[in-house]
Amino acid sequence: KAQLESDTRTLAFEVGREYGVRVNTISAGPLKSRAASAIGKGVDGGKGYIDLSIDYMKANAPLSQDLEADDVGKTALALLGPMGRCITGETVFVDNGLHAMGVAVDSASFAPYALYQGIQAKQRAKAEEEAK
Repeated sequence: KAQLESDTRTLAFEVGREYGVRVNTISAGPLKSRAASAIGKGVDGGKGYIDLSIDYMKANAPLSQDLEADDVGKTALALLGPMGRCITGETVFVDNGLHAMGVAVDSASFAPYALYQGIQAKQRAKAEEEAK
């Protein structure tokens, strides 16, 4: 992600100066799509990573709503239109504000994953040790 943001700024400067072209990046949050559902199901046929990420976003982002492909498309349209004529070198996050929150790997949304289960086991062991 950091490399993409860096490349966006570098390209914006280089092609902006030489050709007058604007370069921006849209970083979209998790959204349901046919492509996302093709990634597969989770453990024992449960929710897959994308569905769990959507659940996490809805539970933790400042705006708790579904993110749709149209939201991303409308952002691109705004950047391409006259209102975006002075915007270049930017990464625009379309994720209901989730980027501002970070991702907590101990969120219950990730419960089916081994990483979450390991974190929970360590926290229980620490609590038990402190209780002694």
